[in-house]
Amino acid sequence: MTETVEAGAWGLVAGSVLLVGAVLGYAVRIPRMVIASVMAFGAGVLLSAVSFELIAEAHREAGLTPVVTGTVAGAAAYTVGNIALARRGARHRKRSGHRKQQPSEDRQPGSGLALALGALLDGVPESAVIGVSLAHGGAVSTVTVAAVFISNIPEGLSSSAGMKQAGRGKGYVFGVWGAIAAASTVSAVLGYAVVGGLSPAVVAAVTAVAAGAILAMIADTMIPEAFEDTHLAIGLITVAGFLVSFTLSHL
Repeated sequence: MTETVEAGAWGLVAGSVLLVGAVLGYAVRIPRMVIASVMAFGAGVLLSAVSFELIAEAHREAGLTPVVTGTVAGAAAYTVGNIALARRGARHRKRSGHRKQQPSEDRQPGSGLALALGALLDGVPESAVIGVSLAHGGAVSTVTVAAVFISNIPEGLSSSAGMKQAGRGKGYVFGVWGAIAAASTVSAVLGYAVVGGLSPAVVAAVTAVAAGAILAMIADTMIPEAFEDTHLAIGLITVAGFLVSFTLSHL
């Protein structure tokens, strides 16, 4: 297996879990507190992976300035895209319903496309860093794949439950998440192919950009959903996810 194919395969593995979560969220009525708890765990996992696998590694390779610049750039790019999509109906794309929910197409025409693009905006940076880690280290980061894998379950689950609540059918819901799984594959391949020939300093900066986008996504979409139906153990669950990812990175 060539490394390009390997990067695509790992991206597909991580992205396909979105589809699994979407099936669960659409077909099974899962209590909102469970969804919030799983989302909190996934947020903790990603926070740890971004800290110790992405930003810390980028800092070792290139120093503080490229890391800070790249992280801010990634967060800013994500925020600009997110604001544009939020104005078109994708603000609550990971919400499963209840207090805040996704708009229906009748209530806000074009919101379906905005939701799909929002899901793509959330998923691309996560998958791209898988390919980047393979290009940079010669082997894919198991922790990064595991973090994306674990966090994608609640993302797909919560968002598809919200899509169903907004009146969107199976074809739309599974079509969106199937397309995102395919886009995850492409993103991982591009992360490997585009970054593969670049210098370590540039790789570190690109990694920081992806890390910044992921951090902004966690703060904007995952943590609010976890907080939506919070309970007293939500902080502990987030810490548990963080420690699971941290442990994996040090084994």
